[in-house]
Amino acid sequence: MGHHFELQKDIELAATPDQVWEAIATGPGLDSWFMGRSEVEPREGGRSSLTMAGHTEEATVIAWEPGKRFANRTTPGPDGGFLAMEYLIEGRDQGSTVLRLVQSGVLGDNWETEYEAMKAGWDMYLGTLAAYLAHFPGRTGAPVAAFRPQAGTPDQVWAAVAGAFRIAGPIEEGQRVRLTVDGLPPIDGVVDLAGLPTYVGVRTDDALYRFLHSGTDRGNVLVLGHHLYADQDPAQAEQAWQAWADKLPIA
Repeated sequence: MGHHFELQKDIELAATPDQVWEAIATGPGLDSWFMGRSEVEPREGGRSSLTMAGHTEEATVIAWEPGKRFANRTTPGPDGGFLAMEYLIEGRDQGSTVLRLVQSGVLGDNWETEYEAMKAGWDMYLGTLAAYLAHFPGRTGAPVAAFRPQAGTPDQVWAAVAGAFRIAGPIEEGQRVRLTVDGLPPIDGVVDLAGLPTYVGVRTDDALYRFLHSGTDRGNVLVLGHHLYADQDPAQAEQAWQAWADKLPIA
């Protein structure tokens, strides 16, 4: 039997309502900070889609109020499960904006694990949205993803990632990192997100790099979800990052 849920997150963003709207209600905008690749038909009743790891999930746009409110909802499955997303935009003084995210729907038997994963995941993605709007306004990011199932426990994975970052000890926000990925230019940046044991983010002058651990109950998957804002071949970068994830020495 399905379980109804609702999850709400608020964040203040250093951007205008129009900039936030472009980021949350258009395909190129979503590609610049969210998971996978998105398409949005710009009207109420239109279709939206999210493609990730070869799977596409489609939804119907149920609210379209530019600069104010955007919402969509997937078609219920045979078990009654569905997901609905609503973004509410409120402009504030001095050009800032408060964004309220409301996600709701029906989850299956393992709903507690899925719910906790969504809560942690949204903290990372909204942090990425804030970084995108603050540091890369007006630019479009190309999404790059890689996956390593059964990578190891969180402690094992983050120790390996810290080693790759050339960090001795725990990963903390503000630390400088240097990372080498075969086939790509050297990466010099700063840790801008440290939501351990779930996620870590690194910001450079031309990219946002995101590393996520799914949790033991969800297969110990190491997920890489990056956004490139420079002139770089996303397909080549994706191949290089997949090879990096596959070869990462996890003890």
